[in-house]
Amino acid sequence: MYCIETNNLTYKFSGGDTVLNDINIQVPTGSIYGFLGPNGAGKTTTLRLILGLLKNQTGAITIFGKEFEANRVEVLQNIGSLIEAPSLYAHLTAKENLAVWQKIYQCPKERIAEVLEIVGLANTGKKRAGKFSLGMKQRLSIAIALLHNPKLLILDEPTNGLDPNGIIEIRELLKKLNADLGTTVVISSHLLAEIEKMVTHVGIIHKGSVLFQGTLNDLHLKQSQSSVINFSTDNTDKTKQIITANGLIPLHSNGMVTIPITDNQTIAKINAELVNSGVQVYGIATVKNDLESIFMDLVKN
Repeated sequence: MYCIETNNLTYKFSGGDTVLNDINIQVPTGSIYGFLGPNGAGKTTTLRLILGLLKNQTGAITIFGKEFEANRVEVLQNIGSLIEAPSLYAHLTAKENLAVWQKIYQCPKERIAEVLEIVGLANTGKKRAGKFSLGMKQRLSIAIALLHNPKLLILDEPTNGLDPNGIIEIRELLKKLNADLGTTVVISSHLLAEIEKMVTHVGIIHKGSVLFQGTLNDLHLKQSQSSVINFSTDNTDKTKQIITANGLIPLHSNGMVTIPITDNQTIAKINAELVNSGVQVYGIATVKNDLESIFMDLVKN
């Protein structure tokens, strides 16, 4: 079952420029869904539409299996969110900030201590939020989003501007929430290298269109399919002849003979034939495109 599903979501600004074009995303219940794309790709606009912060123009949004517009209040009661910068009272402590929202959400007062413990801010005492580091502010904002015990957490670039330690803290927190509480997490980012360390599913958006959607394993499969094997030898022509005789199409680049990824038995057979033919084999190496390269290829193409 999908926690979030959009169908042909399209949005235009008042000037007429299309920001989103037939966006179809499916976020499985219980997943950590990484919503990826360059700055200006349409990530924040999509999340604002899902949260009802922008009026939907075209297409449908279903959350928890219910049509959003018809069940707006009920749906939003089960969503926690952080869109763009944290919104905190700088002159109040973490506990006092949460007390304000506890009255709005009308949840038990005991929940304040619980969420402070969850996000690692239980011992901040009388320190005012204005004195917090950016990472602490992000965690306090996530605590506010968790106060009413939502089924779904939507975070827009929560690691933006954080130092490496702050990024790790947020990553481990979200993984813990997902594993311990079963919270479905949607997190947007332009940093694939960071997102891939925490997500189970990925959606890639560029210029208002979804270019890829699937599990992280699906994306890794693309990585395998784009991998190549390089042969470094003293006789390029002979190497190409032997590879061709084995049913593969060799390419010559930067002094290397390159073939698509293949099984170990075929590589061993080619190597043996090269040696038996008097060709000196200096090296055989598998070169994998990292996921960042695949991401950039999708965006460029």
